[in-house]
Amino acid sequence: MQLDDLKKEYDKLQKVYGEPSLNSIYYGGKEDNPDICFVFMNPTGRNVASLPNWTGPRSPWIGTKNIWNLFYAVKLFPKRMYDKIKSMKPSDWNEDFARKVYNEIEKKNIYITNLAKCTQIDARVLDDKVFKSYLSLFENEIRIINPKVIILFGNQVSSIFLNKKISVSQVRKEKFEKTIDGITYPCYAIYYPIGNGRFNIDKSIEDIKWIRKKENL
Repeated sequence: MQLDDLKKEYDKLQKVYGEPSLNSIYYGGKEDNPDICFVFMNPTGRNVASLPNWTGPRSPWIGTKNIWNLFYAVKLFPKRMYDKIKSMKPSDWNEDFARKVYNEIEKKNIYITNLAKCTQIDARVLDDKVFKSYLSLFENEIRIINPKVIILFGNQVSSIFLNKKISVSQVRKEKFEKTIDGITYPCYAIYYPIGNGRFNIDKSIEDIKWIRKKENL
């Protein structure tokens, strides 16, 4: 199975769990053995790549601003492009610029994805069963890209992926392991830095810097 094969399955689940008027969002960045795979929750309609007329990459956080504060702060995103994003409106994003953004992500040897790909209109809380319905496909995604380290954002995503109850505040800088098809991946759970979690972004930044140093990335 290839990454493109997963897209078809993710689109089927969008029809079940997502907003019918929006498209699912997939992933972006280095697709072959990245240093870090960053795993978020699920996309929302703020991502302009979810709109039906979008023909560019359907990658996370396109058309948004706040998440790029995190990647810039941990030195995984260039200042020139960060400054441009901060000056842009969502409608200013186009397919060419989105590709340039993710070319920079690829150059930094990182990969950005969501556990669930079903786009919602807003940032509503999803039931665990929605994320669990994506888990098998997502494990295939991890197996295909084969990251050196996986960083999971938030309690819910961390708990479901690691199959144990996780409270991020209690496990900061603690290494977990996830084995998929005989390959064991080091994993870390950190605070979700967007939305209600924006007050914890400094902790997220601190932990990512620590993990990169610890794992020699």
